[in-house]
Amino acid sequence: MSEIIDDRAKRIKALKEIIKKLHAGHPPEEVKQELTELVRQTDATEIAAMEQELMAEGMPVEEVQAMCDLHSQVLRDLITESSTREIVPGHPINTMHRENEALTELVAEMRGILAEIKALGDDADVTGQLERLRAAFNNLMDVEKHYQRKENLLFPCLERHDVTGPSKVMWGKDNEVRELLKALGEAQRETKAKAGEWKIVAETVATPALDAVEEMVFKEKEILFPMALQTLTEDEWGEIWSQSPEYGWCLVEPGTDYKPPEPEAPEKVADLGGGEVIMFNTGSLKFEQLRGLLKVLPADLTFIDNQDRVAFFSEGAKRIFPRSKTIIGRKVQHCHPPKSVDTVERIINDFRTGKQDAAEFWIQSQGKFIHIRYFAVRDEHGKYLGTLEATQDLTPLRKLEGERKLLSYGNN
Repeated sequence: MSEIIDDRAKRIKALKEIIKKLHAGHPPEEVKQELTELVRQTDATEIAAMEQELMAEGMPVEEVQAMCDLHSQVLRDLITESSTREIVPGHPINTMHRENEALTELVAEMRGILAEIKALGDDADVTGQLERLRAAFNNLMDVEKHYQRKENLLFPCLERHDVTGPSKVMWGKDNEVRELLKALGEAQRETKAKAGEWKIVAETVATPALDAVEEMVFKEKEILFPMALQTLTEDEWGEIWSQSPEYGWCLVEPGTDYKPPEPEAPEKVADLGGGEVIMFNTGSLKFEQLRGLLKVLPADLTFIDNQDRVAFFSEGAKRIFPRSKTIIGRKVQHCHPPKSVDTVERIINDFRTGKQDAAEFWIQSQGKFIHIRYFAVRDEHGKYLGTLEATQDLTPLRKLEGERKLLSYGNN
């Protein structure tokens, strides 16, 4: 394949066929020359489009995720310079790029500590090394803020342009990183401070976790960021910038040179300034009362309309799961990790067809007992209007005992 492929669709098709060969078990060396020539003509949007087409053709998301690392390894050898251009400090991509640089430095520091341990005798005490490793690991866990901004701000904006591959594939890879880091955290708590035991942990737990962090840095730098820069509008970058502080920063503070465009005045569905009265069968509320009421409810609410799009979420003081305004209008299937999508679709379909009216789950997360409930919302004739998600932290309630009949503010 020595001719230049000047048609985008043909390039995507050719890239797709090569990746299928890799997925079928062909050694990378067999297709490397062909892939080398093709990648020289291919940009990041075409790589993402290739993955998206594979999924549209029926390849399971899990299989695309599995081969994602494989073709990434091949592409890594072919890319000799960064495709992330210079961006003004403070721009969301500049901040995420600097965060990745800080993460890469932390990974290198942790690899150095593990190398020190490897050089010691098996019976050597490594308490000092583990203290340094633990400090670096705690900093590394800041990566969650980076992933949260990517998944909840960047992905929804890409989906507006029909770029759905990253939210399906890369989110799944993010979760793999999370699981590996969780395993490393558990190993630090459970493994004795002996070099011999930590040599095993380094090989079986730590190295895979650090490799996964670095691999995601590479995917973002060479594929996601260039694609996003080509795809998103300046207004969308301003939108991401304005909502990023809700999630926080990973290891670095953003620059201050970036100036987002002035936001356009939001389209008004109804001119409710606060004093208007909304009538219900059981009474009435002023709009400002309804808004205040929703803010103090002891549960986070999210409403998905009958087109499976997020229409509303409540603004409590302390949300259990972060929400950003970029999810408004987003397909609910894209708001969940790939492994959860089948369950989400089943619930909504059962609600829509009238088979079920409610579903509930409870999970343990960050020391909290989280109760998640879904309710079918219908009109007075039984017509399906959408789905309400109600999420509540039940940890304090599960600790209650006996009775409280006397007034006492707070939890004491």
